[in-house]
Amino acid sequence: MTLPSRKHGRRRRAAEAAEAAAEAASAAASPSAPRAQGSVVQASVYRDGRKVTSPGTLAETYRRLRDEPGGMAWIGLHRPSEGELLSLAAEFDLHELAVEDALEAHQRPKLERYGDTLFVVLRAARYLDALEEVEFGELHVFVGADFLITVRHSAAPDLSAVRRRMEGNPELLALGPEAVLYAILDAVVDGYAPVVAGVQNDIDEIETEVFRGDPAVSRRIYELSREMVEFQRATRPLVGILHNLMAGFTKYGTDEELQRYLRDVADHVTHTSERVDGFRQALTEILTVNATLVTQQQNAEMRALAEAGFAQNEEIKKISSWAAILFAPTLVGTIYGMNFDHMPELHWVGGYPFAILLMAAVCTSLYFIFKRRDWL
Repeated sequence: MTLPSRKHGRRRRAAEAAEAAAEAASAAASPSAPRAQGSVVQASVYRDGRKVTSPGTLAETYRRLRDEPGGMAWIGLHRPSEGELLSLAAEFDLHELAVEDALEAHQRPKLERYGDTLFVVLRAARYLDALEEVEFGELHVFVGADFLITVRHSAAPDLSAVRRRMEGNPELLALGPEAVLYAILDAVVDGYAPVVAGVQNDIDEIETEVFRGDPAVSRRIYELSREMVEFQRATRPLVGILHNLMAGFTKYGTDEELQRYLRDVADHVTHTSERVDGFRQALTEILTVNATLVTQQQNAEMRALAEAGFAQNEEIKKISSWAAILFAPTLVGTIYGMNFDHMPELHWVGGYPFAILLMAAVCTSLYFIFKRRDWL
């Protein structure tokens, strides 16, 4: 993919305004200003794949690039101010919609072409071992004929390794800003590999916790499922972005080496996207299994409680039966123990044997009644 050269007349007309804006932005980022540290991580000018200079400010970068015909500027920014982005827009003729997206962040991965400039939004990811979480970062890339601008709004991805890699390969860097773009794409996609490995390990642990009956596993499944949704949002659009870039090979005369490079990146991101889809499916199935196991455990607990209640009822029946049997002679004895004068049984010779026989008859009757009803 070869991007058309910008008109130098347009650059000259905007040069003074861009330099003024860059100087104002640099002043705003100086130690004496409220902004404690400038957002320019590194800015370098290259020619024929080799670094010419590394200016300290945007204004100086503009001047050095204009002094290097055929050169390329690679500017890396981290959380830039509005003034810095407006300065870049004035110097490199960036579209206002792309600048607005880069300033506000929170964009979906996408590829847009604004005239001679490509605007690419990428979502990087990294796995935090200590927290067992996936952290996502956002990267905006402006690609022109002789410049490449990266805007980061988070710690990830770290592009210093990409810069070292490209500077160590002058032949690849000499292919221009599109070669740097593909190297950035490759770094972002390679950064997904540790995340995939970490998530796979988490899923293995979750499966063990599910069958062990860990009560906290449901929350972990839910949180990991949400992270996989974010991961899908990062990887799925990237597949389309790479296919769109590959579709422009013939139209823009992309170098053969870059074509192979891009196809390799596309293969990796497709594989990653498929793995993420598999993770979501696996988590859904694990959540279903966990719900089934929890239901089975609850049913077992309810059955155990029911059995305990039944056993308790049986004991109460026995106790109640014996209490009723023992209550009958107590009632008869209590009546005969009142010793009233006008109780004929008190003066009857057979009164005592009759009372004993009555108690025995009542107790025996109650015993057989309760026995027949399985209370005893």
